[in-house]
Amino acid sequence: MKHETITDQPVIETERLTLRPARHSDAALMSVYTADKRVAEGTSPIPHPLPPGETEAFIERVLAPDRTEDVWVLDGSKSAYPKVMGVVGLNKMDRNQSEIGYWVAPAFWSTGLASEAVEAILAANPQGCDTIFAQVFQDNPASARVLTKAGFEYLGDAETLSVARGVTVATWTYLRKLR
Repeated sequence: MKHETITDQPVIETERLTLRPARHSDAALMSVYTADKRVAEGTSPIPHPLPPGETEAFIERVLAPDRTEDVWVLDGSKSAYPKVMGVVGLNKMDRNQSEIGYWVAPAFWSTGLASEAVEAILAANPQGCDTIFAQVFQDNPASARVLTKAGFEYLGDAETLSVARGVTVATWTYLRKLR
């Protein structure tokens, strides 16, 4: 019998979602969604094709007591949606700053779920950050709209490696001051 690790992350409620820590039982749905090339290519770290065990290893990392990233699953079960529709995470940086990242399964694109999740994380500020950074690929204007809608300010252009694409991709960088 495998027991779930209890994390010290808060559960955050929104109108349609419960943002909760990942569970080992989330691996199957997360694997289905992140194996989708469109999801993988919209993120920096997700490989495509998705190797066996990648999702399980990710869940282990984000449940570890010494983790540097807190990840919340977008759980829609209270609204008759699936238990996993995407994730939003905060990666701890120095000087009381974090970087936010997120992905939503394609079946739920253009539903406002990413905006709802990002805005809830900002309102809760579970890591007590002064500043949150974000970057999105320049060929993903929908993610840029999520950030600007949530009050992020454009800082400039940069580039980062997309593991799925196997190349460095141009990005837009954003900042949101919380304090």
